[in-house]
Amino acid sequence: MRGNEMPDRADQYDYYLPPHLIAQTPLEPRDASRLLVIDRSSGGLEHRHFHDIGDYLVPGDLLIANESRVIPARLYCRKVPTGGKVELLLLSKRGERQWEALVGGRKVHIGTALTIEGKNRRVEARVVSVLESGGRLIEFSTPVDSLLEEIGVVPLPPYIHEPLQDAERYQTIYARIQGSVAAPTAGLHFTPPLIERLRARGVEFDFMTLHIGLDTFRPVSEEYIQDHRIHTEHGELFPIVAERINHAKSEGRRVIAVGTTTVRLLETAARCQSSDTPGGQETAVGTKVFVRPFVGQTDLFIYPGFKFRVIDALITNFHLPRSTLLMLVAAFAGKELMDQAYREAIERSYRFYSFGDASFII
Repeated sequence: MRGNEMPDRADQYDYYLPPHLIAQTPLEPRDASRLLVIDRSSGGLEHRHFHDIGDYLVPGDLLIANESRVIPARLYCRKVPTGGKVELLLLSKRGERQWEALVGGRKVHIGTALTIEGKNRRVEARVVSVLESGGRLIEFSTPVDSLLEEIGVVPLPPYIHEPLQDAERYQTIYARIQGSVAAPTAGLHFTPPLIERLRARGVEFDFMTLHIGLDTFRPVSEEYIQDHRIHTEHGELFPIVAERINHAKSEGRRVIAVGTTTVRLLETAARCQSSDTPGGQETAVGTKVFVRPFVGQTDLFIYPGFKFRVIDALITNFHLPRSTLLMLVAAFAGKELMDQAYREAIERSYRFYSFGDASFII
């Protein structure tokens, strides 16, 4: 880059990752993963383990994490009447009995009838329409939300080829609200004892929800990243959590996002207030308003040039080339520093992606 040029071409976010560095299985215990601490002020890099993260936290720090839970969104179906195999990956609910889904299988046209065999029941479905994204709108014979534990399996990302022995290892320990088709993986490193130790030191935890769809991880195919559009995802920031964030920011305490999904929802909520100036309004008790409660859809795409209003630090994993997540961390830490961090992580054989190691950008 020259001068003040922004890295706006998608190919600027390409990098080569040796395949053996793609983590296939999670580590035990969860907090045994490595931690690359990236200091935005000094440009320094430190190599630690996740259980050391408390060394970089101080009393009053407020960590915000995504408590969305991954649903058993992968369904194995048969065509009716031919018996041909079809795989559905549910992405988002469109109605009481309708879901948007990715479809694997041959000749899955509008009107195709499907059947899904559970342990104790059979569910029928049909293809209603072909969507602009290339997916399908599927209508089930009955609402399937409460049946997914029986008829579905938790989907793993396509770059993970090893079977998962314990499905809970693809859930954070605080996952509570069903709705994601991919895990908020930065939170996979936390253990109950680690959270207890941090709380004992005066570090605070709160939670929000953003139900993650696969589009977040889709590589940007457009030449210029500004031309890329992220599909909407549903999120919720409760009023009490927004109030705690506003208190922390007003008092000069750090708000630390656990994961890029948390960043996207917090920064969406920051843009829902009427003032254009971050913290420009005050409540009756004098607390500045940085975020407001939020319920709804977000398609916020964060890339270099973005002005952050809420977060002061970020815990995150290592992301795929050309992904919107890689662009988000480049926006937060600076692309040159993140390029350096990724080069060093590869040189030192860090484990990458969902079951991989973590970074803490301070």
